[in-house]
Amino acid sequence: MSQAPQRIICLSAEAADWLWRIGAWERVVGVTAFFKVPPNAAAKPRVSGFSKAQFEEIAALGPDLVVTFSDVQAALAAELIRRGFAVLATNQRTLAEIEATLSLLGRVVDCEVQAERWLSEFRGRLAPVDRVEAPPRVYFEEWNKPLVAGISWVSELIERAGGEDLFAKFQGKKAAAERQVSPEEVCEGDPEIILASWCGVPLRKVEISSRPGWSGIAAVRDGRVFEIPGEDILQPGFRLVHGYELMKQLLLR
Repeated sequence: MSQAPQRIICLSAEAADWLWRIGAWERVVGVTAFFKVPPNAAAKPRVSGFSKAQFEEIAALGPDLVVTFSDVQAALAAELIRRGFAVLATNQRTLAEIEATLSLLGRVVDCEVQAERWLSEFRGRLAPVDRVEAPPRVYFEEWNKPLVAGISWVSELIERAGGEDLFAKFQGKKAAAERQVSPEEVCEGDPEIILASWCGVPLRKVEISSRPGWSGIAAVRDGRVFEIPGEDILQPGFRLVHGYELMKQLLLR
């Protein structure tokens, strides 16, 4: 781009959070309903959910850039392009890709210096813990119907936090459908800790503990089933540092 965009709409929460952090919030004119605006930041019109958007409201805001994330928003991105909008669509899945995307956003809005300061903190706070002699077996549940194991960056964070991801074999799988697991597979893996974040739906621990055959799972038996807030673990941006810090506390205590 010859000139940094001045009117930006973020249809993904991590992009909105990042632009706020690096000093570009005044240029954001619309956000997804899933973004929790910080107390000291000006409110912005909410123009989308995650898979749906209000195109007329977006048009009325006159954005010169719309930022989307993931294959789930592919149809939104395509429709926005058909309607003549400039779209930046990202599909980061690993921690390295997340860092690269945050760096890209910093360059797009001409806030590279500020972005690098935050990225330095991001890298430092996501540093792996010292090697754990007996890493606990961890099952991360991203969705409950059907069961979906954690996305790549979650699996990486489990390992950095000193755990053994029960379904690390899915680290290269991008789509949720490729990470579906059966209740029997989880039972066979006998996780010592279950972490869950159900994509915006509150965790119901009783649903997990009452699944047929799960009462014998170590994590259920020992009461080690925990929720990590979705905004801290399922949004691929800076707030992963908070999810990681909580994860470390739960795994190492």
